[in-house]
Parts: sequence; C-alpha cells; structure tokens
Amino acid sequence: MLSGYRALDLTTSRGYVCGRILADLGADVIKIEPPGGDSGRMKAPFYGGKAHPDRSIFWFAYNLGKRAITLNLKDLEGREIFKKLIQKADFIIESFPTGYMETLGLDYDAVQKINSRIIYTSISPFGHGGPYGNFRGTDIVAMAMGGFMHLTGDPDRPPLRVSFPVAFNMLASTQAALGTMIAFHHRQRTGAGQHVDTSAQASVAATLGFVLPLWELNKVLARRVGSAWFRSSGDTATQQRVIWLCRDGAVAFMAMGGMSGAQSNRALVKWIDDEQMADDFLRSIDWDKFDPRNVTQEFHQKVEERIGRFFMKHSKKELHEGAHRRGIHLQMVSTFKDIMESEQLEARHFWVDVSHPELKTTLKYPGPFIKASETPVTLERRAPLIGEHNKDIYHDELGISTTELENLAKRGVI
Repeated sequence: MLSGYRALDLTTSRGYVCGRILADLGADVIKIEPPGGDSGRMKAPFYGGKAHPDRSIFWFAYNLGKRAITLNLKDLEGREIFKKLIQKADFIIESFPTGYMETLGLDYDAVQKINSRIIYTSISPFGHGGPYGNFRGTDIVAMAMGGFMHLTGDPDRPPLRVSFPVAFNMLASTQAALGTMIAFHHRQRTGAGQHVDTSAQASVAATLGFVLPLWELNKVLARRVGSAWFRSSGDTATQQRVIWLCRDGAVAFMAMGGMSGAQSNRALVKWIDDEQMADDFLRSIDWDKFDPRNVTQEFHQKVEERIGRFFMKHSKKELHEGAHRRGIHLQMVSTFKDIMESEQLEARHFWVDVSHPELKTTLKYPGPFIKASETPVTLERRAPLIGEHNKDIYHDELGISTTELENLAKRGVI
C-alpha cells in the first residue's frame, strides 16, 4: 500500500510500533539510531539468553521490516545530513520530550520549510499543546491520567495498569500511525503535509469504550469492579461478572440482553440442565425479557453462583469448544501457550517465519495485522542490525565517499 514512500523513524522505544505499521504497509522505514545503537536494543528478553544489542527480542518484534542507519542528531554535521534525508522523505516519526526537536532546529515548522509535503508525527505523554503539554510522563502516568487505572483492579485494592507497558509503544503508537494515514490521505488530495500530534493520555482514554458515553449520556462515573462489568440505570448501579474461573484457568462470559443474548443464555442453561446442574430458578428465567440493566445485584449473584459451579466442572477448552457448538458467547482467557497452540490461528496461517541469517535460524512472528487482496502485507525483512544500511543510504544514495564515511564514524557523526 505504501510502496515507494519513505519514513524516517526517530522514535525511542515509546514509538517503535508506529514505524512498524508503516513498514508492514510497504513503506521504506529508515530507523535512525545514535552511534552505537538505540537503547531499546538492550531491552530483555534476548535471543539465546545472551544480552546483545542485535539479539533483543523486544527490538526484533517492534522493528521488523525496517532498515537502519546511525546518525548523531546532536552534532551539527549530523543534522545537516538529516536535512538531506528529509528532502526525499514522506514521513518523519519522533517520540522525544516536547520541545526537544525544536532545540535541534528540527521541529515541524523547520522541517516543512525543507519539504512542505512532509507528514511529521510526534508521540508524547500529553501532546504538544494544552495545560500538560510540557509535562513528562511514564507509562504508568499515561495509564492513570488516561483513566484506565481508575477502572482496573478490585474495588477494595489499589488501581492497576496492564502489566506490560502499552500506553506509548502500543496505544499511542497505533493512534499515531492512524493519524499519519489520515494526514497522508489529506496530502494526496491537497499536496500539503501536516503535523500529527499524538498524546499518550488521549490514546489511553480512547480505549475506555463505554466510560465516556456513560458520563456524557447519564452523568454516571464508572468505577473499578474487578473482573466484572459495571452497569448503571437511573439510580441503580450493578456489576456483572465477566471473567470466570474454571477447572484449569478462566473463561470470559457475560449474560447479555437482546435477541442474541437471549439465544446465548438459553443455550448455556440448556447445557447446564443437560448435565443435571440447573435448578428451578435458572430454568425459570425468561431470557427474552432479560435486561441486565434492570435487574438487582441479588439476581446477578444468584445466576452467577449457578453458572460458576458449572464452569468449575470443566476445562477452558471444553467450555470454549462446547460454547462454539451451541452458539454461546464465551471465550477462553488464553495463555501464551494456548495462543501458540491455537488450531484457529494455525488454520488461518497466522504465524510467519522470518529468516535471521545472522543467528542462522528463522523465528516465528505474528502475521500481518490485515489481509488485503490487491496489496498483500508480507513480513519478510527481520529487524535491522546496528548501522546495517549506512552504506546503502549514505554512500549509494547521498554519494558520500567511503573515506568520508570512515571519517564521520571516527568523529561520532554516524
């Protein structure tokens, strides 16, 4: 889809995924690292357990499909070389603290004077404007300020974030890629570039689903209810279980209203009854009239006690496969092992083997995030080694001699 277009990727580990998405779509993404390599190369785990900047599995995952050069942007000569690269680029992605690129003379206002068609994407904790624009923020700050932690965890314990950092390199980076594509569409129509300003806080808030409409429409603040679903109707607030323990793990299920919910709920009760575990209360519920917003917390608890006992009699695989056959809205809570052994993912050819000749092996990666018939996404180029494409870019494209490249390396420019 983006074949023939080039992105200059200046991101730290807070923004790798944005460039990764552009690379997946076919753009020539040039990862620009300081001499010696990006600090993200030393993030564990490492292939073979050996700490090395060219063996980080974290680096492998999020820089797949990119090329890489080394360049010192703190050096005046390095910045002049970067300006030459800007002339042929379509996208620039950066995730430095707000104002840092301006101190280098490489902010959007400066860059668009070199290339008016450039799409310049920034990823920061709170965006470049507003009351928090100059504030710093870590992953846990973004998760808290974005509202996620207010909703996550048990109500009688402290708030939680997702254990793996997702605010920047997952949520904000994905939003940044989306904004970049919108700006690209605009450029195709007008010829003009834009500054895409991405806030990690806003990106987190965008994941909260029902929470913002709940306030806007009902003036009700959602709250932390653990592994349940918060519901509010008028002056009544209830919670409904979503995550259920079973014999060997957990499954996700929620009794819903409406036609689809009624069919699913009836099928589950019949299954429970077939195994002689349903009582008169469970059999007597009229699921066609069931509305989870208009029942009491006591009713939810009575239903959940009975369903919970049934789930504990079965493994998550038994529940998942049985639910699939019966049309019940239930899913396994999968471990990494479950995902790797998933028959569905295997049947869809989801996993892709990518060659790592430097390691003399191939590694298995999750496949393309979309399947397109006319412009298929292919994952073939492994993440780059430090400075792997210096010669291709500096010598073959910019015409810098081999001798001068050696001198630039000695001076710490590349």
